[in-house]
Amino acid sequence: MARKSDKYKFIVEYFSEAQPDVESELNYSNPYELLVATMLAAQCTDKRVNMVTPALFASYPTVSDLAKATEEEVLSYIKSVSYPNSKAKHLVQMAQMADSDFGGEIPCTMEELTKLPGVGRKTANVVLAFAFGEAAMPVDTHVFRVSHRLGLVPDSAKTPDAVEKELVKHFPKEYISRAHHWLLLHGRYVCTARKPHCDGCALAGICELAVSS
Repeated sequence: MARKSDKYKFIVEYFSEAQPDVESELNYSNPYELLVATMLAAQCTDKRVNMVTPALFASYPTVSDLAKATEEEVLSYIKSVSYPNSKAKHLVQMAQMADSDFGGEIPCTMEELTKLPGVGRKTANVVLAFAFGEAAMPVDTHVFRVSHRLGLVPDSAKTPDAVEKELVKHFPKEYISRAHHWLLLHGRYVCTARKPHCDGCALAGICELAVSS
């Protein structure tokens, strides 16, 4: 079995060549849109989110515009996503706080982002990484699963925060944000939850699951 350091090195080398310009599958054009789309994407597909955000952003193009909306108005745009009622509430509350406390801008630190209603560490990391260019590692269900299956993190890393700390510690800083997308997309399309496609997987040689199966 490959050493952990060799696994990280292999992942960086393989994906740097295979997917050098990987990007989010969410559609957005600024930090505000990315934050809203990421909040909507919780337990929902990016495809579904991308279907509702054009009309939402057309009606509420800025934080200040969204802050003036009612929950019912926002709900009418996002009713087809998962948990639309709670998301509508959080979106309006987030916008109101960003408008009043941060001058209508999306803040750019973990501490400030996670003060916003409905914004947890994973969502904040997405914004830090892809809106502000920080070396941040959002850990969603795909990243969590793939990291364990590949043996990139110890079995004792039982929370997203613990997995995040391990990944940030071992990936070179300049690859951390891209590595999030590499692991996420690998989990979404190859190392799927119920039936991973181990046959032909480029990472099978360093994978704990493939070796043990």
